[in-house]
Amino acid sequence: MTRILISGASIAGPALAFWLHRSGHDVTVVEKNDGIRPGGQAVDFKGATHMQVLREMGILDELRQYDIRDEDAAIVDEHGRTIGVAPGGFGSGELNVPRDTIATVLYERTKDDVDYRFGDRISRMVDDGEGVTVTLRSGSVERFDLVVGADGVHSGVRRLVWGPEEQFVEHRGHHYVLADLDLGDDDVVYSQPGMTVMLGGSKAPTFIVVAADRFPGARDDVDEQKRQIAGALREGRWRIPEIVDRFADARSFYTDSISRVTVGRWSRGRVVLLGDSAWGNALSGYGTGLALVAAYVLAGELRLADGDVATALAEYEARYRPYTAASHKVNAGALLAPRTMRGIRLRNLFFRAASIASPLMRLLDLPAKGLDLRRYEGAASPVRR
Repeated sequence: MTRILISGASIAGPALAFWLHRSGHDVTVVEKNDGIRPGGQAVDFKGATHMQVLREMGILDELRQYDIRDEDAAIVDEHGRTIGVAPGGFGSGELNVPRDTIATVLYERTKDDVDYRFGDRISRMVDDGEGVTVTLRSGSVERFDLVVGADGVHSGVRRLVWGPEEQFVEHRGHHYVLADLDLGDDDVVYSQPGMTVMLGGSKAPTFIVVAADRFPGARDDVDEQKRQIAGALREGRWRIPEIVDRFADARSFYTDSISRVTVGRWSRGRVVLLGDSAWGNALSGYGTGLALVAAYVLAGELRLADGDVATALAEYEARYRPYTAASHKVNAGALLAPRTMRGIRLRNLFFRAASIASPLMRLLDLPAKGLDLRRYEGAASPVRR
């Protein structure tokens, strides 16, 4: 039996834990939050490969119960007058599920078989070629055959093994906010140069995208994050001043940059990266699906390699890296919050064309639907001990 530690309990981590347990591995997941993080944008799945992986996990039918559909949203000017329409299908897949819902479903499917350690994180790792000795912040020191960093763009695993975040994370010029504010449930979009606010959509009750330089780090200080976003929105018109005033009452508030991650190789020794920690967050609409399938591929290659970790990690990267290339080419911030009025007008024209020409909408799905991976037959069978 191989003992594997996963850092991160959002979606990629529990999905990998599911497959690894099915293959007979002893799996531990460490998560810095005290439980499954609530909120976050709705995530979507599209294409045969996404659906097949969800089906093989046995959660597709359950997730269909939580599927949410976006209605067309009115694009308004600063006086609230409708000047266009953002099509409801934009940014939605065949299956559109709240992030915390799928995270909870995956946790419930694995919690009895996987050792979850909430409120803890990795503080030190020593890889001697035969295994990794891991020190957790809680003081526990344990030995693992493999460590997986599924801990997002700001990955602590990547920092400990590869180096400082600044060497690998490129800010793409925009930040986004997902906030649960009681502002009414009308589907409406307002933009002015460098900022867009969407109310009532499936991604979040209040979804904000703002063009700004990278903010100073405030990863664990939500009040400071609110101040930074408020500063970036200080020239906002329409209902933006009201929205900023309501930040203090937000039931949930999450913000991050739209960033690209570039890592020379996804693995070093017995440590490997998975999901946003390896390729970043373009806010493209298919990042979660990419991470979910990547977990399936990594677990499948580990099973086929039958204990040869180096071969498994090399095959995982060789087979999957080409599918992540789209995340480096896409920057949804530039489309959602153009920096000029001309850019906003062109975006609105695109939305108008997309709403009457379904082929345009289908083009947006091609990177996700282009996944064509090997099937890992017998993935549910235990590995040979």
